[in-house]
Amino acid sequence: MSRKPDDIAKSVEQATTPRGLPPLEAWHPELSGDMDLIITRDGQWLYQGAPIAREATVKLFATILRREDDGEYYLVTPVEKWRIKVEDTPLLAHSLVSSGGGEQQVLSVTTNVGEILEIGADHPLVVGSYPGTEEPRPIVQVRHGVEARLVTAAFYDLAERVEERDVQGEAQLGVLSHGKFWKIGQGG
Repeated sequence: MSRKPDDIAKSVEQATTPRGLPPLEAWHPELSGDMDLIITRDGQWLYQGAPIAREATVKLFATILRREDDGEYYLVTPVEKWRIKVEDTPLLAHSLVSSGGGEQQVLSVTTNVGEILEIGADHPLVVGSYPGTEEPRPIVQVRHGVEARLVTAAFYDLAERVEERDVQGEAQLGVLSHGKFWKIGQGG
């Protein structure tokens, strides 16, 4: 039996304090089953083939989403755990913003559920590529194994801030944020 998104949202709202995120790391219920929920590559959350109508439900679900060691994604509540499908990354990142300069520069992005992530130790940037292609796959770690992929415009904005540095005798391209050089490619 599958629960409806609104039912799960209500149970999480009851278990969450008004301040902050749900204590997902403390919740370890048994698998309840598979939910007919797919997050598409373009960031849509589809339940039984139709977009979830309530934006608040999608935002809440993003806070209870976890990717586990088996590579699968789960919506987790204190008493339930539902496996869902994700085509690429569960979240998208857009609106790259830079504050400060030089070693003090901080880069941040906003996810499609409205969360602002500062690229740094808590939200590292990793630029890989899709298997079998050279297409870049820039992601920012969110939490609990969940990633946000930079949309094309945000990746272009990131590319405008690229600098070349010598890292252990090798020329590398990257960006600075929170005092760290985040590699995004090989230099020339």
